[in-house]
Amino acid sequence: MAGAVAAAGSVEQFQKLLQRPDRSLVVVHFWAPWAPQCAQMNEVMAALAREHSQVTFVQLEAEAVPEVSEKYGISSVPTFLFFKNSQKVDRLEVPWRSRPAECCWRQPRRAVGRFAPAQEQLHARLRGLINAAPCMLFMKGSPKEPPLPIPWNSPAGFSRQIVEILQKHGVAFSSFDIFSDEEVRQGLKAFSNWPTYPQLYVKGELIGGLDIVKELEASGELDSVCPKGQKLEDRLKSLINKAPVMLFMKGNKQMAKCGFSKQIIEIMNNTGVDYETFDILQDEEVRQGLKSFSNWPTYPQLYVKGELVGGLDIVKELKESGELLPVLKGEN
Repeated sequence: MAGAVAAAGSVEQFQKLLQRPDRSLVVVHFWAPWAPQCAQMNEVMAALAREHSQVTFVQLEAEAVPEVSEKYGISSVPTFLFFKNSQKVDRLEVPWRSRPAECCWRQPRRAVGRFAPAQEQLHARLRGLINAAPCMLFMKGSPKEPPLPIPWNSPAGFSRQIVEILQKHGVAFSSFDIFSDEEVRQGLKAFSNWPTYPQLYVKGELIGGLDIVKELEASGELDSVCPKGQKLEDRLKSLINKAPVMLFMKGNKQMAKCGFSKQIIEIMNNTGVDYETFDILQDEEVRQGLKSFSNWPTYPQLYVKGELVGGLDIVKELKESGELLPVLKGEN
């Protein structure tokens, strides 16, 4: 089943999963029920399986199938082995003393990304974007653009129309400008088998384009299909607490869209601490609202456990004083 983690309870089951002809990569987690960190890693496996539907993820209890553990020299848990075409290509052992933020996500995710097919990596990225908010709109431009009059029957006009319908009904939605990323623009058409834009998704499922949204509005179903907007303050609190370490910036981890954001990303990446980002260029309400909410007028803005740390200058000062890592880990 797509998105599921398989269990190998015998040598025969392990070999069968290893030799699946429809999968190019198999990730095996050797675990033990008495090891608490293995439970964390099982959660990581489940999340990665949802992102990478063409990768086989397997849990194997190391002491229950000793033949396999001995063959591959499993001396500690949790340990990950990576197989391509039934051949082991990588090994990842997670140290017992590693903090979850450092190891539970970053190391396995990077390892899977190295070996997953390029198309599967794109699909994982698309699934992440589609599920970035309960209601996601992929459109040409942003909800606040374009400022100049545009014919209603033009492609950009279709995006403007769907935005106005959603706003009129008080729908809470985030958007992605497909003009900003050609890979997403072309890839999403094939991924969802929907050749045009805009495209509206609710809870990760495609609703459709402008015509479908108009039909839902006319039938009175739109309000029940799409989530209503939160109060801005509640929404900002939710975003700030979305992850233990949240960075509000221009762009994202893959592509910063201003020099300050690029500098802070480089500093954050060198700490080894896991963090998530929010692109304030994609949401004008958040961009303006967060300035007032936090009384901090510029971007980027870094938050740890829901509390504002500051912008680039503060992060640089913390780095130079040696305090940045403890702050990011919530130790200060």
